[in-house]
Amino acid sequence: MKTVIQVALTVAIIVLGYLLWESIQKPVRFDKEKNRREQATIQRLKEIRTAQLAFRSEYGRFTSDFDSLITFVKTDSFSVVQAIGSIPDSMIEEMGRQKAELQALKEGLISRDTIRLSVKDSLFAPGYAIDSLKFAPFTKGYEFELGAGTLQTVSKVAIRVFEAKVPYDILLAGLDRQLIINYKEIKEKITGYPGLKVGSLEEATNNAGNWE
Repeated sequence: MKTVIQVALTVAIIVLGYLLWESIQKPVRFDKEKNRREQATIQRLKEIRTAQLAFRSEYGRFTSDFDSLITFVKTDSFSVVQAIGSIPDSMIEEMGRQKAELQALKEGLISRDTIRLSVKDSLFAPGYAIDSLKFAPFTKGYEFELGAGTLQTVSKVAIRVFEAKVPYDILLAGLDRQLIINYKEIKEKITGYPGLKVGSLEEATNNAGNWE
């Protein structure tokens, strides 16, 4: 009888020890995987922002259509003003760079030339899979929610805006459900959105990401 009790106690200690270890390791594993998915997603959102800003520089607006954005990156180019010549250091020190540049233009010391550069080659690394731009990492093909529009400031100035986002319910799918709920609540209180996004259709955020 004593032996049976000792065995039962040993088993109970092992089980309790495992449960304690698991209670500690579960949030550790969650944080590790969450961080991995977030970092990849943030990088993709930054790339979407880069493409959108280039699109706006050419067309004066953002797009809410990924196919249009991806085609633009693949096939289009944008204008870059290139300065030819140089501004004397003494002129910059005396007048400041902006005034010195204007004066140098008047005196013919420098000239400007507009050139066209490939969007893809200029903004993305060689071999970058442009078609993947619209997909949130680790989501098995879920497309970011993409929107674009115009906001009017108090002073009646129209501002072009865009937004790309993915909710944590999608991004963190497959992880511990309760930990996802807890994390969503924290992030929504801090950023106003239970997920990752760049830009906003409701306020002029200067195209910032909600992780910044």
